[in-house]
Amino acid sequence: MISGKTLLLWSSMCLWSVNISASEAATPAPASPSTLALIAALGQPAPAHTAFAEARFMQVLERPLVVSGELAWLGGDKLQRRVDKPRAETFTIADGEVTQERAGRKPRHFSLSRAPQLQVLLDSFVALLSGDPAHLQQVFAISHSGDAAAHWTLKLVPRDAKVARTIAAITIDGYATESRCMQMHEADGDLAVDLLGPLAAKMPAQPTRDALLALCRAAP
Repeated sequence: MISGKTLLLWSSMCLWSVNISASEAATPAPASPSTLALIAALGQPAPAHTAFAEARFMQVLERPLVVSGELAWLGGDKLQRRVDKPRAETFTIADGEVTQERAGRKPRHFSLSRAPQLQVLLDSFVALLSGDPAHLQQVFAISHSGDAAAHWTLKLVPRDAKVARTIAAITIDGYATESRCMQMHEADGDLAVDLLGPLAAKMPAQPTRDALLALCRAAP
């Protein structure tokens, strides 16, 4: 996996440019020193790769959608999400553009300026992967619980009201210096849970929210 650290990318490939005003950026409530230290410890060099398995719980579906594959951070804002199951496809984000590739079809391209989720996630990924708590605090209100030497949880709540209407919160569970899963809580009640690294192989055949939460919080 990624040197015991995290890398994520969600199946929702919608984007929106996050603009934080000077007043918003200048007055965020600071996270605790222990939280800042934890985020700094998650920093790592690119390129980095990890296995993932994602279950997406949607109110309009009786069962969650499950996909798996590999995630890669290639440096800067360049991210790649390769899905192997149930259908092979690759999403690449680079230079302000998303590219979707499927076998037998022409690649599709669209701009990051079209909708909200991914730009927020890009900000969080890059800040987490580079160990930059100062930037992360500009975009999210951050809280931290647990033991940095054992199980811990980071909760990120978007500061921008427009983004918060789509994404209610992002929760990251980890153990020591290893991020084990990330949950994206959408404002409408939908939920995406990504299991990372070795934990990805433990995705249940019929996942439930409670079962995945137990996996996220279990010791490795």
